[in-house]
Amino acid sequence: MGDSIQDTWFPDLTCFGCGPANADGLRLKSLADGEWGATATFMPWPQHDNGLGYLNGGIIATLLDCHSAAAVVHAAHGHGWPPLAGAALPYVTAGLDVRYRRPAPLTEPVSLVAEITAASEDEMTCEVRLDWDGKVRAEGTALWKRWRPRS
Repeated sequence: MGDSIQDTWFPDLTCFGCGPANADGLRLKSLADGEWGATATFMPWPQHDNGLGYLNGGIIATLLDCHSAAAVVHAAHGHGWPPLAGAALPYVTAGLDVRYRRPAPLTEPVSLVAEITAASEDEMTCEVRLDWDGKVRAEGTALWKRWRPRS
């Protein structure tokens, strides 16, 4: 297995969901899947309990956001759209529409799949989902805008 997108493109990021440099974070590791996609497996922690024995919805939303980030960064670098001067990432989340379909387990690994469905140097749209046992547990549409630091 090669290096994750996170370890390749933003190893010093401290993001709670996907930052390799955050020892207390989720430390999501996404792998490139073709030109426009990414896959990952995530094992929930007991602390991610929603109070009913399932994976917490906020953690799910974070996983969807951060896994879509991996697909966006992978596609951005592949198309020659690296971060602009002063930006840690090429794009930032501008919106995330999450739909919860059915409970996700707390004690089993879940799968994440992301695919860029629209891309330009100004913005990208990513469809992302969390699956377990052959069924979609949650899905979302993430809108990413070019990060243009202002002085």
